[in-house]
Amino acid sequence: MHLHDLCCIGHITLDKVVTPKKTVHMPGGTAFYFSHAIRHFDDVDYKLVTSLALSEMPVVDDLRSKGVDVSVIPSKSSVYFENIYGENQDNRTQRVLAKADPFAVDALGNIDAKIYLLGALLADDFPLEILKSLSKKGLIAVDSQGYLREVRDHKVYPIDWANKLETLKYIDILKVNELEMEVLTGLSDVKQAAQQLYNWGIKEVLVTLGSLGSVIYDGKEFYIIPAYKPTEVVDATGCGDTYVTGYLYKRAKGASIEDAGKFAAAMATIKIEGSGPFQGTKEDVEKRIGTAEQRIPII
Repeated sequence: MHLHDLCCIGHITLDKVVTPKKTVHMPGGTAFYFSHAIRHFDDVDYKLVTSLALSEMPVVDDLRSKGVDVSVIPSKSSVYFENIYGENQDNRTQRVLAKADPFAVDALGNIDAKIYLLGALLADDFPLEILKSLSKKGLIAVDSQGYLREVRDHKVYPIDWANKLETLKYIDILKVNELEMEVLTGLSDVKQAAQQLYNWGIKEVLVTLGSLGSVIYDGKEFYIIPAYKPTEVVDATGCGDTYVTGYLYKRAKGASIEDAGKFAAAMATIKIEGSGPFQGTKEDVEKRIGTAEQRIPII
């Protein structure tokens, strides 16, 4: 059985992105942004497992033409998101106009990887049995945002993670933003919240603070990760996914937590300067770390 360095499992979505400057229709979702970002690094063995309607197969064909190894699980519908941003790109309003079928354990049995990223977009994308199964084969990374979304009348509302204490035991790396951190733990203090998540079973807690930077906690140390100032802010959609891409890529390559965090932050900065997924190179990211104006988070 082939062992991949990284495997992302998640739906590719249809996205309608509305900003003060323009409205754009484009593919999206963690699976899309992660795959397009990671493909720029040719020294990592990567696999994407996605699920979408046949009408969206051209998105998969495009990824394959760019060298991405993709397995497709057919779904009756694709996920359809509407993201509306105001002048402050840290804030967005979201609606879900269609949902795809959840993933199932038997469809993932032949995929082996050192690190699995579960790109959950909605709370019911991944049954607990999937985490139990995959955790026996490799590390599991999750962005909490999908688990904290409930759809009512097409609108997305923040909710607590339904069975979080059971689920978090199987997750090694968890990314949360400030709001998600507080919803999960009931704590607004970054250090206290990170410690609580660690106590619930997370090995590496990634707390992103938007334009203020990020903090990573591994049970021993708080790593203060600067934000790198962008030349301009064009589109924040996919920035969290890009951050996770940079972090998991560097960790898979053996980098320290701090170096992986800085690489992740610089990748997200480059991504926010353009619409669509990250289009830079490893050299672009490393140069940004060394030259960009930094903002150090205060916790």
